[in-house]
Amino acid sequence: MAGPAPPFRLLGTRCTACAAVFFPREDSACRNPHCAGGGDLAEVPLSPRGRVWSYTDGRYRPPAPYVSDPAEPWEPYVLIAVELEAEGMVVLGQGAPGVRLADLTVGAEVEVVGGVLNEDAETTWLTWQFRPVGPAGRAGSTGSAERSGGGS
Repeated sequence: MAGPAPPFRLLGTRCTACAAVFFPREDSACRNPHCAGGGDLAEVPLSPRGRVWSYTDGRYRPPAPYVSDPAEPWEPYVLIAVELEAEGMVVLGQGAPGVRLADLTVGAEVEVVGGVLNEDAETTWLTWQFRPVGPAGRAGSTGSAERSGGGS
């Protein structure tokens, strides 16, 4: 019998020589220009929580390679830049379903959750999303898959 799904986490990489962390993940070489080199890139789970650094809304359908059905009506979404707790890097992602601009303030705590970007009869495209923690949000993670990503 399977237990509960593990919490959703973003996956990055950390250079073993200089400890720089990257998201999306980096698999070829350390991107830190000050790294002496010689280290390996190890996969690491990133902080599940962070603070809102900035936010806005997307009121138009982005061009390709954004995945969406052009026959479906466009629904605006919230876009949140989050400074991750431990890494201090800023990661951009959509707000989880139901998150409104009015639910957010700069500095508010949010958590990463798994979400569906789009789906059709053959494919479901997964992504990461952020939602507020505490009174404005629903604490606890609902995602069950880990995803890779990057930026330092």
